[in-house]
Amino acid sequence: MDQNPSQAMRLLLLIFATATTRAAATTLYSSGHDDERALLAVKAKISGTHSGVLASWNQSTSHCSWEGVTCSRRHQWRVVTLDLSAWGLAGTISPAIGNLTFLRSLNLSFNGLQGEIPPSLGSLRRLQQLDLGVNMLTGVIPSNIMLSRCTSLRVLCIYSNKGVQGSIPAEIGSMPSLAVLELANDSITGTIPPSLGNLSRLAILSLAVNYLQGSIPAGIGNNPHVTFVQLSLNNLSGLVPPSLYNLSSMYLFSVACNKLHGRLPSDLGKGLPGIQDIGIGRNLFSGALPLSLTNLSTLQAIDATYNSFSGVVPSELGRLQNLKGFQMDNNMLEANNEEEWEFIASLTNCSRLQKLGLGWNRFKGKLPSSLANLSTNLQLLHIPSNKISGAIQLDVGNLASLQLLDLSDNLLSGAIPESIGKLTQLNELYLSLNNISGVIPSSIGKITSLSILSVHANNLQGSIPPSIGNLSKLSALDLFSDKLNGFSPNEVGHLSSISIDFDLSYNLLEGPLPSEVGDLVNLKELILSGNKLSGDIPDTISNCRVLEILALDGNSFQGSIPATFNKMAGLTFLNLTNNKLNRSIPGNLASISNLQELYLAHNNLSGTIPESLGNLTSLLRLDLSFNNLHGEVPKEGVFTNLTGLSIVGNNALCGGIPQLHLQECPSSSVRKNKKVMSKSLRIAIPTAAGALLLSFFVVWAGLLYRKLKTTSKKEIPPQFTEPELPIVPYNDILKGTDGFSEANVLGKGRYGKVYKGTLENQASAVAVKVFNLQVSGSYKCFQAECEALRRVRHRCLVKIITCCSSVDHQGQDFRAIVFEFMTNSSLDRWIHSNFDSQNGQGALSLSQRLDIAVDIVDALDYLHNGCQPPVIHCDLKPSNILLNQDMRARVGDFGIARVLDEATSKQHLNSNSSIGIRGSIGYIAPEYGDGLAVSTYGDVFSLGITLIEMFTGRSPTNDMFKDGISLHHYAEVAFPDKVMEIADANIWLREGLNTSNDTRVHNIFPSFVDMF
Repeated sequence: MDQNPSQAMRLLLLIFATATTRAAATTLYSSGHDDERALLAVKAKISGTHSGVLASWNQSTSHCSWEGVTCSRRHQWRVVTLDLSAWGLAGTISPAIGNLTFLRSLNLSFNGLQGEIPPSLGSLRRLQQLDLGVNMLTGVIPSNIMLSRCTSLRVLCIYSNKGVQGSIPAEIGSMPSLAVLELANDSITGTIPPSLGNLSRLAILSLAVNYLQGSIPAGIGNNPHVTFVQLSLNNLSGLVPPSLYNLSSMYLFSVACNKLHGRLPSDLGKGLPGIQDIGIGRNLFSGALPLSLTNLSTLQAIDATYNSFSGVVPSELGRLQNLKGFQMDNNMLEANNEEEWEFIASLTNCSRLQKLGLGWNRFKGKLPSSLANLSTNLQLLHIPSNKISGAIQLDVGNLASLQLLDLSDNLLSGAIPESIGKLTQLNELYLSLNNISGVIPSSIGKITSLSILSVHANNLQGSIPPSIGNLSKLSALDLFSDKLNGFSPNEVGHLSSISIDFDLSYNLLEGPLPSEVGDLVNLKELILSGNKLSGDIPDTISNCRVLEILALDGNSFQGSIPATFNKMAGLTFLNLTNNKLNRSIPGNLASISNLQELYLAHNNLSGTIPESLGNLTSLLRLDLSFNNLHGEVPKEGVFTNLTGLSIVGNNALCGGIPQLHLQECPSSSVRKNKKVMSKSLRIAIPTAAGALLLSFFVVWAGLLYRKLKTTSKKEIPPQFTEPELPIVPYNDILKGTDGFSEANVLGKGRYGKVYKGTLENQASAVAVKVFNLQVSGSYKCFQAECEALRRVRHRCLVKIITCCSSVDHQGQDFRAIVFEFMTNSSLDRWIHSNFDSQNGQGALSLSQRLDIAVDIVDALDYLHNGCQPPVIHCDLKPSNILLNQDMRARVGDFGIARVLDEATSKQHLNSNSSIGIRGSIGYIAPEYGDGLAVSTYGDVFSLGITLIEMFTGRSPTNDMFKDGISLHHYAEVAFPDKVMEIADANIWLREGLNTSNDTRVHNIFPSFVDMF
């Protein structure tokens, strides 16, 4: 049938359009199928998901209907959003995710994903939002994410992944659309790249809780869109760029816990008109608080604690109508008269005020009466450690929402007002260290929410009111050093919630100790020293199974020491000195395995000293002086420690170690000969075995150890006496480390962190090892390190200053050890650093390595042969060897050390160990892998590997050591003809030689070997 040309043309166009559309649809479907394959590859890498979360991800349905997946309306089957946040995912992120080329938003936050961030994310050129926060990712941030291919990226969140490290890529400045950058709570190092100043759309910048150093780039303040800057808990220094004080849109600015200094600008109130939160605490800021501060009408909170601000507080703070928090603790602010206290009256206009902190400043005079008129929303009033005088305001009860009231360590006088009972929401009350008199008001029993009551070191009189038994949530009661004269059994029985401490020491309490004290089943510290308590010590105390400190000294208790004391397995401190006890010392005290200090002096105890007390390895101090004890003094444990033992005033005692200068006990000569023989064997066996094992190592390891062991045998090691360690409270450690600031972290390990800090009684810096008690084995690690360090004292061992076994402010167990601070960090850092020819630094010279080697061997020889019983380090390696200011070595970290008693020393000869492998990969003796018990041989092996590493610069865990090749084998093969080829080239560079082939090198090294 004929058709006209126009109809034919329409028909052809229709056919062409149909074919084109069908081809396009086929291509689009094929690309969508690629997205499906990519999603299935992502699923394949994920494990341990919550039940049913990915059940919809199967090929029987369209991937666009899968949970968490959103496809484009315009480009069907192409994935534009993948949101799997908070699904409990584990596993790794598949590189196939980079094939989702239409992806605009990727959210994998709040999961447990591990592994590295795949660089394939850099190919997602349409990506606008990337959120990988709160996972367990590791490695560095791929720089190609920052390159021009991701120009659409507006949100980049990789926060709370502690395994993410490295520096922030400088390429970040090439992302023109970036508005949100969140990299907080990672392990990022280096500096903040100046290229951040190029991000013209940046609004939110969060880099807090990292290890960033250097200064804050000024360019960040040139961006008018910035609203949120969070840089706290780093190690930043220098001045805050003035441009940051002029960001009119900024509502949060926090640089707390850094090392920034300088003054706040006088026109602060003009440059930040929208600011709501200022956090500059724990820095080095100084000068006066600017008067323009009161112009910040939107300000809600300012925290400037722990700085050096001085002068008076601006008097017109009441203009800050939105103010909720004004915290200025630990500065040098002052108020000396009524006019300078005017800011308190002004603050009464701030109806939203919740926190007021003025502690540890220089405020004097009387508190203004306007204090009681502060906001009824006030929750925290913190003004300790000033010189404030006068009475506590009678109408303080008006502050009905108060949860914490701290007026301690001032010059307050008068009585505690009855109105304090109106503070029914109060959790913590601190009025200690004042001149408060009168009685404890009965109204205090109305504060049923009270958990901590501390009113010690005042002039309180009368008895403890019975109403105190109503405080069913009380966890700590501190009323020591007052003049209180009684308490009833009923009060004690109703305080079973007390878990931290119960301290009524140095009052005028008299009569028997109520048996109801056994109801305090959660109590950790019971201190009733220096009262007039009498009668028998009630057996019911043993019901306090978690009790750690029991001090009943300075009373008039009679009778015997209850045999049930051994039920308190956690007891570390027991003081019964200056009572009227009699009878013998119960031997079952030795079953309290954690007991560290035992004081029984000035009683009327008789009988012999139980030999089992010598087996109590945790016991550090024992005072049995001025009793009627007789018989032989044990010779083990604390009885070998002259500074920790006092037995004077017991004239019928005999024997003991020679240094006690007691008369010899009858029929002790046979036992003495056996002891001498046993001691000789304990020295000879490890000495001979050590020499035998060392013959398998390279020449410098073996010859060096044998030479120094031979030298050490010529002298008898001096008798060790434990130094008297000061007691350091938790608060001193908290303050000395700036609240355990990340900026003070020196290193991290399996069981905790080491901080640099200061203590009030120490002129120089200290290193504080804080144990993470949530990690399994940390308690044992703390105990092992204390046990080993209390026995040793040598110039080549890290010096312990004190231990701290206490509780933190949340009532949780706290354990820490304080050491001398070692200026030059660890040997590991120096071995693996390269020599910088420009400044002549960066690597160890040959002579330094020799000196360090001698120090290490000296330390090990002392531990094995100078201590009785020997101490086995079990983890000798370069990272556990620290260097002082003179680059001399000090061996440290005794966290898995073992004290090798006679039974243990024989064990390796006839049995396998049940404790598992001890040590670090690469340094563990091969026999430990066969299950043999720890011995001196294992330390000697670790010594050899450490010395080889020192002189080759090669770590035993280097990637080159595999397929049966070890560092030991690597050195053994090179000896003796190729020693120069494996020696660390930095040695020759440090000596001014260009290569190990230089003939002068061959003149140096043989002379080193000839020394032995």
